[in-house]
Amino acid sequence: MTQLSYRHSKLWFAGQAQNWELAAYELDEIKEGLADISQYHPNHHEVKGIPGQIERHMTAPINQTAQAIQSKNPQTFTVGYDSITSGCNTCHQANGFGFNVIVTPQTNTYSNQQFNLRNR
Repeated sequence: MTQLSYRHSKLWFAGQAQNWELAAYELDEIKEGLADISQYHPNHHEVKGIPGQIERHMTAPINQTAQAIQSKNPQTFTVGYDSITSGCNTCHQANGFGFNVIVTPQTNTYSNQQFNLRNR
């Protein structure tokens, strides 16, 4: 899950910089991470049926964000990104992990990565 948090943050900064290739890459990494969780951790503590919950809470937001990235639309990207964030939080709350609240990053902690390709 920690890796997903990193990807979530990097997705935000890529989308804000309109670096659509990087945004698509980070979204794909999020999908891959969720697939790994489904395969290798289908149950976690008392939480059962994680694959179904990921499907229910994350598929539509991920697809919405993918469409925004494909169309290179910053406004719909933000809406899709917010839907991903909401899906994470809804799943956490539904499973007793409501204390783990995901938010849009306010500060770019990736000082070693250039998100805005126009500044190269």
